[in-house]
Amino acid sequence: MGHQNAPIGAVLAGGLGRRLGGGKAVVELHGRPLLSYPVGVLQATLGEVAVVAKEGTELPELPGVEVWTEPQEPQHPLTGIVHALDSAGDRAVLVAAGDLPFLTQALVRCVATADAHGRPAVVPRAGGQLQPLLARYEPAARAPLAHQLDGVSRPLTELVAALEPHVLELDDEEAFFNVNLPEDLLTATAMMDRTDPSAR
Repeated sequence: MGHQNAPIGAVLAGGLGRRLGGGKAVVELHGRPLLSYPVGVLQATLGEVAVVAKEGTELPELPGVEVWTEPQEPQHPLTGIVHALDSAGDRAVLVAAGDLPFLTQALVRCVATADAHGRPAVVPRAGGQLQPLLARYEPAARAPLAHQLDGVSRPLTELVAALEPHVLELDDEEAFFNVNLPEDLLTATAMMDRTDPSAR
């Protein structure tokens, strides 16, 4: 796709991964750092990718990828999204969680190129749930989202729904599988073992 008008990819690695028992971004899945999966897909599809992380987050080597250091507080994914919009200037950002090993180029392309119909964000819905951690945020989303940062405690899904985004109905739930717990890593490994890696 033409990179000039393409959104910048922003992979959120702000999570400390406590439930995984260590640095989530460097946890290995099939011999690769977990973070390298979404980063690789966004690089291949969009060209420009940054990783958004809190200072001191352990990150793997990711050649050609900028790191945007988000504020330490609040510890909420909204912090990373607002910081990505700040850092992207007047470009849209395509945000992806750092723990999406089954993200596909087709899905990223679909979200990146969808008509927002004048709305400030394009957010997929899969499995009956909004997926704000794989979504495109236009510069217009920054002010209303930043306004919610102060003392934020509500779930991200609720905050993003308040933007009245353009919703993409998708049926590919596997692409949104995320790794939070040690057993998720086992599930993801089994899923990879039964899929042809060359088709990814």
